[in-house]
Amino acid sequence: MEKKLNSNLNKNLKENENSNRKHEEKICANCLRIFECKVGSIQLCQCTKVELTRSESEYLASQYNDCLCFQCMEALAFEYRMTRRLLELPWEL
Repeated sequence: MEKKLNSNLNKNLKENENSNRKHEEKICANCLRIFECKVGSIQLCQCTKVELTRSESEYLASQYNDCLCFQCMEALAFEYRMTRRLLELPWEL
C-alpha cells in the first residue's frame, strides 16, 4: 500500500513539473536549428518579435506544421513579401 502511495505521489509530482514547464527546446521546421520556445511566457517568446501581416502569418502556417526559429520566420516573411511585390509588377513582354 505504501509503495503504491509513493508511486502515485511521484507520478503526480512529475506531471506537475511537466505542466509547470514554461520553456521547451524545439527544432525549427525549416532549418532544423534548435531554439527555445517560451510557450508558457508567450510574450517573451522569440516568435513574438517578428512582425507579420495576417497574410504572411497564414502563409507560414500553411507551409509549416510546427514552430520556426526567429531567423527563418524573418527570412521566409521577407521572401513572401518580395514574391508578392514581384507578382504585382506590370510585366510586359
